[in-house]
Amino acid sequence: MNRFLTLALCVAAIGTASAQKANVDQAAKLSGKTDQLNQARSLIKQAMENPETQNDARTYYIAGKIEFDAYDNATKAKMINPNDASAQGTAMADELLQGYKYFLKALPLDSLPDEKGKVKPKFSKDMIGKIGGHANDFFTAGADYFNNKDYYPQAYEAFMIYGDLPESGMLGKMAELIDPSQIATSYFNAGLSAYSGNAVDESAKAFRKARLAGYDDPNCYIYEIACWQSIAQKDESRMKEAQSKILDVAKAGNEKYGLAQPIFINNMINSIVTDGKIDEALAELNKIIEANPDNANLYGLRGYVYDRAEKDTESEADYRKAASLPDVDFETLKNASKKIFRVGTSKWNNLEGVSPETTAARQDIKTNYFETAKQIAEKAQAMQPDDSDIQNVLESINYALETYFNN
Repeated sequence: MNRFLTLALCVAAIGTASAQKANVDQAAKLSGKTDQLNQARSLIKQAMENPETQNDARTYYIAGKIEFDAYDNATKAKMINPNDASAQGTAMADELLQGYKYFLKALPLDSLPDEKGKVKPKFSKDMIGKIGGHANDFFTAGADYFNNKDYYPQAYEAFMIYGDLPESGMLGKMAELIDPSQIATSYFNAGLSAYSGNAVDESAKAFRKARLAGYDDPNCYIYEIACWQSIAQKDESRMKEAQSKILDVAKAGNEKYGLAQPIFINNMINSIVTDGKIDEALAELNKIIEANPDNANLYGLRGYVYDRAEKDTESEADYRKAASLPDVDFETLKNASKKIFRVGTSKWNNLEGVSPETTAARQDIKTNYFETAKQIAEKAQAMQPDDSDIQNVLESINYALETYFNN
């Protein structure tokens, strides 16, 4: 009795396997037939879910072929009628990416050794050929997703696939036909897509790839820094990691763009200071200032470092120097006015009595600190009249002048 039961179970198992293989065969026959697309997908889905065929290279090869054939048919339809319902941008992009993902599952399965230990791929050449033949379509798919606001993961994945293809080895000599600048652009677009989809880690990864691929725009570096700043704000446990990454990007940006893009030297020095290396930051700045003695931003930056080191005399001197130079920017002026006013207030609070010396000292503070700080703040306000921070600074200075010197 047991013998017959075992035999029956074996027959049932063989029957199930045969049924699933039949599904794969039938799906293969329906691939490319637009009116049978849903049926082909249903059949291959059953095969992918069944243990008998879910680890078979042919299953995923046929699954991918169904999607690529659907994409190709939609492309033809679109050439005839751009408004064809079967040829809409994101729907086609879905087919392209799904086909690619199925092929990625099939490729390693197609390279497994047989019973004799030999590797004899059956479908890999065709799959690689299809992927290579559609290389530029992945960039188009990314654009379609982005324009439809399907930023992440859709647009991100499409742009990343395009960017990664040349180095994947799947394109062979065809990789030489892809413009390197287009690769960098695709990574940059992937970064924008991920950032727009609140996937900041993935965004930082993409911007880094764009930067290393030679994307020739400082925004690529700036956005990568912004990603890591966002990461640090959201997760304090990653602060050290973020500062290290920001320092790397800032150094690379400063090396490439120099002082024409002060954001890089600013972030570079700030990262060094945040890491507690004040002397290293000062040494770096001293060297750069020696080579660029008329750069206001550099004096303002060194003033900030001295301030962090609690060296008020040196900090004040640098901020005064920065404010006096013709190329001084709004932020430097604002910080200079704050610093000079703060030092003046401290000096005022330390004065006592009404001796002639004390009176003269108070007058010096009024002239050289409060009024100087006001002049600098007004210069900053002229650059950005609507800035609330500089308005608050001016209110504080005016209050001090009116209150301390009302006689």
